[in-house]
Amino acid sequence: MNCEFGSTSKGEKATLYTLRNKGGMEIAVTDYGAALVKVLVLDKDGKVQDVVLGYDNAEGYEKGGVYFGATVGRVANRIGGASFELNGSVYELTDNDNGNSLHGGRDYYNKRMWQAEKLNDQKVTFFLESPDGDQGYPGNTKISVAYELTDDNELKICYHGVSDADTLMNLTNHSYFNLSGHASGPVHEQEVFIAADAFTRADAQSIPTGEIVPVEGTPMDFREYKAIGKEIEANYEALILGQGYDHNWVLKGTGMRTVAGMRSKETGIVMEVLTDLPGMQFYTGNFLINEQGKEGSEYRRRHGACFETQYFPDAVHKEYFEGPVVKAGVSYDTVTAYRFCTEA
Repeated sequence: MNCEFGSTSKGEKATLYTLRNKGGMEIAVTDYGAALVKVLVLDKDGKVQDVVLGYDNAEGYEKGGVYFGATVGRVANRIGGASFELNGSVYELTDNDNGNSLHGGRDYYNKRMWQAEKLNDQKVTFFLESPDGDQGYPGNTKISVAYELTDDNELKICYHGVSDADTLMNLTNHSYFNLSGHASGPVHEQEVFIAADAFTRADAQSIPTGEIVPVEGTPMDFREYKAIGKEIEANYEALILGQGYDHNWVLKGTGMRTVAGMRSKETGIVMEVLTDLPGMQFYTGNFLINEQGKEGSEYRRRHGACFETQYFPDAVHKEYFEGPVVKAGVSYDTVTAYRFCTEA
């Protein structure tokens, strides 16, 4: 089902695409920003819960500055100094984060209209052409993001890109999840696990120092499920600098595998995160301040948690971090999935 989703300030008409599977799960995505707007799942009592934060229309997504449901690129997360060198040339990016470039600079992919192709009731693909010099990056680059809802209650996001010049690509989704319902308040009591033995230490501007820090014996240890709020206020450097969790974890394993999970005892909803990428930014909405959301809701600090799969932040400046450099004519392809179930 497709329906109108409002207009941008430029007069562009946005559309909302709804996908349904045989089990009754639904998601809704829009061609404005290729954004994930709704994820509707049944809780343990058979009640429908929308478990992602968002807005009612395209106007909300255009005005909003916290990346609800956003497709983020050309390079997600931060690049230190808002510049990088590639093949002997220096590329200057937009300084939009204390001297650094965050999520592609101010000309965000999530503030653009994407072309949509709905293949069936369970899959839609969005397309974007990013020209040479766009956001400061080299190469005419064609990008697609496909959302697919499987009958196993798995929301699969497939990213694809190809450029006519060597460039950087590191796409992610910036949805905020609250498994007790999008308008239910703080996620402190919800539990998370992350399959990671280490995280990348960052400075006061959230740029990795290059140090890989073991999680053992620290509040960053999520190798077993624990409440998000259990140690979030601990007197620990990373949490003080990030004002909570806002860090990149070094994920265990390679290839497509389960790397994280989240669960709400209140609703019984469980979400698993799967990816083929080496890192994941776990962010607890530390900077949400009275954001007016969908259905009259108001989102505040730590009302949602993000699981942003990625190459490590600032990898282009750290030769021993797996980097986001994509060669001319070579496809960038990566997959991340969010799988849902319920438990009593």
